[in-house]
Amino acid sequence: MQNFSLDSCVELLSRLVATPSVSGSEGGTADILFDTLSQHGAKVNRLYNNIWVLSDGFDATKPTLLLNSHHDTVKPAGGYTFDPYSGAVEDGKILGLGSNDAGGSVVSLIATFSRFSDTTNLPFNLLLAITAEEETMGERGMRAMLAHFKELGIAIDMAIVGEPTSMQAAVGERGLVVLDGVATGKSGHAARNEGDNALYKAIEDIEILRNYNFENTSQVLGDIKISVTQISAGSQHNIVPDSCRFVVDVRTTDAYTNEQTVEILQDVVRHSTLTPRSTRVRASAIAATHPLVRAAVAVGCKSFISPTTSDRAIMQGIPALKIGVGESSRSHTADEFVKISEIENGIAVYQSLLEQLAKYETLE
Repeated sequence: MQNFSLDSCVELLSRLVATPSVSGSEGGTADILFDTLSQHGAKVNRLYNNIWVLSDGFDATKPTLLLNSHHDTVKPAGGYTFDPYSGAVEDGKILGLGSNDAGGSVVSLIATFSRFSDTTNLPFNLLLAITAEEETMGERGMRAMLAHFKELGIAIDMAIVGEPTSMQAAVGERGLVVLDGVATGKSGHAARNEGDNALYKAIEDIEILRNYNFENTSQVLGDIKISVTQISAGSQHNIVPDSCRFVVDVRTTDAYTNEQTVEILQDVVRHSTLTPRSTRVRASAIAATHPLVRAAVAVGCKSFISPTTSDRAIMQGIPALKIGVGESSRSHTADEFVKISEIENGIAVYQSLLEQLAKYETLE
């Protein structure tokens, strides 16, 4: 496979940004990625709008490292002062939606894969997967790809997930469970102090949740965080409410599964029913002793816990390091951009990380 130069990366990213790819509608950017990689000599595969390539010299007896980022975007935020699908290159920046999240990582990982596309003499295989539907964690994105790889007998032993982290190493992500709480009572006339006030019942349970501490703590992610963020009750001032609804934001860890977390919280409240909207966004963590983390530290990356989620949450059982080009604060905001210098640095760091990883005698 031919190497991708920095200029090639800039040209490719500019084309990707100029092609709308809102999550679930990424056919145009998938076409560009497929054609561009094919033109560079890669043996490209496509499942839905996911594009993937195996390294030359793939050896099933060696561990496989997944290089992954996503080419879908959210809808454009309000307040853009230029066309969100500009793709223009100005003042050393590529402008537009998806340039930072996560186009910079996409092209940097492609360049890195092209450099190491023949893994015959490396102690690991490479699997490049530029996936769709990350922003919605949809069924035809990473979920479909993991099932597809399993069907093909391709085992993934570790992964690098490209998301904007300023090329620092996110060793963990908290999971997320949103709970809809409902406390029920009995309505009555407020002047006569009748009924059973559901609002008071909800407040009692909210206070329990506010002060609750789980027994187990994650070594990497720390304690589970619970925040009650919304509450609603009553129809008018003189009627005791018979129902009170509230929303609980729970940032989970790998100390418990999301299902266990929900079960524990339901047991500790006294009056309310807690219903999870979903338990799919799971916490993930990678041990400090894992070769991926050791390699990242060796090349100068600082480790941290990411406050944002990614497709890493879907990769349960796969040690994964989230590290990528750009700044998280630019994601999902107006006037998104990524610097060309950030892409250049991203390529250098990714390549150094793989070179360091190749030096270790064991990759487990």
